Amino acid sequence: MSMTDPIADMLTRIRNAVSRKYETVRIPASKQKVEIARIMKEEGFIKSYEIQPDGKHKSLVIGLKYSGKNQPVIKGLQRKSRPGLRLYAGKDAIPYVQGGLGLAILSTSQGLMTGRESKRLQVGGEVICYIW
Repeated sequence: MSMTDPIADMLTRIRNAVSRKYETVRIPASKQKVEIARIMKEEGFIKSYEIQPDGKHKSLVIGLKYSGKNQPVIKGLQRKSRPGLRLYAGKDAIPYVQGGLGLAILSTSQGLMTGRESKRLQVGGEVICYIW
């Protein structure tokens, strides 16, 4: 099976797992997906992430986080830049997500980082996704 947008697949798997109230979700691993999971963990959207061997390949296992009465911490995930339409933001045009309550993940020349971090470092880049 050929997949043209593995990041969109990752976000969809997380979105589906959250809607079904799963504890974990297993995703085929890549460096970029692991970096996205690292940022989500640092910002408190997920409980944990771990890379596990899965035959010839590796899998990324993400522990989902819930609060209160089984309410998911992740309310929404949205892929912005995609293979058919890349979306870039300059250092002065980095988007706010949900009035500052959400998170924009950008791919910059210095690696993947949040919108807040890229503003602080004065770098722009490709807007990968929004999380709130």
